[in-house]
Order: sequence, then C-alpha cells, then structure tokens
Amino acid sequence: MPFEVFDKRMTPLAKAPSVTIQKRGVISLNKAAHDLVDNAETVELLYDRDRHVMALRAADDSSPHAYAVRNGSKRGPGQAIVSATAFTAHYGIDTTATRRWKPFVEDGMLCVDLTQEGTVITGNRTNPTASSQDAETVDPVEDIDAVDFQDNPVGDDTTDDS
Repeated sequence: MPFEVFDKRMTPLAKAPSVTIQKRGVISLNKAAHDLVDNAETVELLYDRDRHVMALRAADDSSPHAYAVRNGSKRGPGQAIVSATAFTAHYGIDTTATRRWKPFVEDGMLCVDLTQEGTVITGNRTNPTASSQDAETVDPVEDIDAVDFQDNPVGDDTTDDS
C-alpha cells in the first residue's frame, strides 16, 4: 500500500467551545460555541460591569441592538464572526492581543469571564521575536484569528452616527 500525505484539514475541529476576541474587537466563536447560542444569525452583546463578564444572546434580526453573525470560514460552517469594535471600546475590553477563552452558558447566554486572562493567540505569520513563550501558535489557514484578518476586519462596526 502506498504512503498517503496527511492533510490536517481533514481532522475534525476541536469540540470544546471557544470564544476569541481579536485585535480591533472582532469576536469569533468556534462551531461548538456557536452551537451554544443555537447557531444564531444575529446576537445581542451584553456586559456585566460588576463581574466583568461579557455575553452573547441570540436575538431576532429586527432587534435594534442586534449584531450580525457572519461565517468566518470560506470552507463552510466553522467560525462565526461578530464585529464588536464599538462594544469592546465602550467597555474597555483589552484588544491589544488576540485572546481565547472557554465560555460558559448562563441564562441562555454564551458568557466569557474577562477576569480570566485568556490564552494569547498568535498567527504563524507574525514577527517571531514578538511572540512570547506563553502564546499559542495557530495556523492561519485553520483559524480565523490569522494576522491578515485582524489587520483588516470586514464589517467593522465603527461608524459615525453624528
């Protein structure tokens, strides 16, 4: 039998839910996390100032506070993306580095405890001298947290309403 070349894209995505806040405030959910909000096409963003917990709650697209959830993968269902720049800026959520958390569900909402440090994520196209030993390296083809996406988020919600 001849040798086969292993294609890592054929392996299943991680089943553990994760929420990532990218540079510039883009929030990405892996498929498992998006499933926890019933694969909502629109969500409301909530924040508990006392506990420093952010939440995403499925919302009707007619809600005045709804944010669209976009598909972040060109290869089909996978990452879900919410442009939340104004949200992260308003609540002072740190976006100096891309970070990933394990979310939890509370009252039907997908929640992230921001008092936890989160795992720093770096793409493999970043400057090697800039990455720290605590950083988790991610293949940009496999993960929407790639540097190219961070530097040019599509659908950024920073609009001037004056």
